[in-house]
Amino acid sequence: MRFAIASEDDILNGKTADIYFERTIEDLKLNGKNPEVYAEVTVSSTKYKYINFTGLNDVLNLLRDKKIDVYAIPEGTLIKNRDEKGVPVPFLIIHGRYLDFAIYETALLGFLCQASGISSYSSMIYKVLGDIPFYSFGIRRMNPAISPMIDRSAYIGGASGVSGILGASLIGIKPVGTMPHALSIILGDDAAWESVYKNSDVKTILIDTFMDEKFAAIKAAEKFPGLDYIRLDTPASRRGNFKNIVRELRWELNIRGYNNIKIMASGGLKLEDLKDLVDAGVSAFGIGTSIASAEPVDFSLDIVNVEGTNITKRGKFSGIKDVYKCNDCGNIYVLPINSNDRCECGGELKSIMIKYMDSGNVIFNDDIESIRSRSIEAIKRLDIL
Repeated sequence: MRFAIASEDDILNGKTADIYFERTIEDLKLNGKNPEVYAEVTVSSTKYKYINFTGLNDVLNLLRDKKIDVYAIPEGTLIKNRDEKGVPVPFLIIHGRYLDFAIYETALLGFLCQASGISSYSSMIYKVLGDIPFYSFGIRRMNPAISPMIDRSAYIGGASGVSGILGASLIGIKPVGTMPHALSIILGDDAAWESVYKNSDVKTILIDTFMDEKFAAIKAAEKFPGLDYIRLDTPASRRGNFKNIVRELRWELNIRGYNNIKIMASGGLKLEDLKDLVDAGVSAFGIGTSIASAEPVDFSLDIVNVEGTNITKRGKFSGIKDVYKCNDCGNIYVLPINSNDRCECGGELKSIMIKYMDSGNVIFNDDIESIRSRSIEAIKRLDIL
């Protein structure tokens, strides 16, 4: 093993499982037990007002060819962790023999928890910024093995693009990048700027490697009046009041007639920083660490029915369930399977769960653009902050 990472085969062979699952499987086999069960993925509490459910694609690939059925809320759905009555929402339901999927619980939860955290945080950024673009620049902050997952999740959550080569390839878009400080350090600002200006589709230059931001911005604008963006990545030790630096740059560019040149900001930015920077004049963002290290959603997987008997552990809700949405008011309700209830408003309730897997065969899958469109439509409509 060259790197301290699991291979696809390690994951598929259950080598990334917690040891107690391996021991549990041995115990059940010794006792001749392999019951038919229903198990569901829920989250009791979370920092996110709405969870952007993401990572289902990897779960389906994990469980493919196992003799189980999988029902789930579609990826890119924004939904609270509990329904209108306070019942935990089952985001995913597995039906089958327990030993057919027991070893995969650890990996399954890992696929969902981190991806959903990244997409949920990105959704809040999109809600704050609206049509102002932001890009996922954070893969350098995490293990490179998961860089495609980070970029995919950020894109579903509303990121306009991603910096990762492999992540962009997985999504099916071109990766987005500007220039590193290294280019200016090696070539000098003038040569670095000229190279980027001549060779980039979107002409964005980084201006704060050596010079004061204001004078560097003026110099760059005068030399390259057709620039699309100047990018600020000012380190914290030099930043002072970042939004006032942006205001100053915007003023100096405008007063010289360079209203066309927009300002892009990056470098340690968090959700709470963005509104002030937009007000100051930032027109695009590169956001890294806060997206890539977003707090995971604390999903758990619990058995809720064994051989037709509703049973689960303390603190959980037993029984086979479905998730319904009111066609009129949009309220969400978790009800026993095949319920005929109506919403309190009188509206018709419709299930939002989809059967994705039948006896180990994937029978439905969304493309990434459909997932992202579903996500963005919901972000615009819901009060997710």
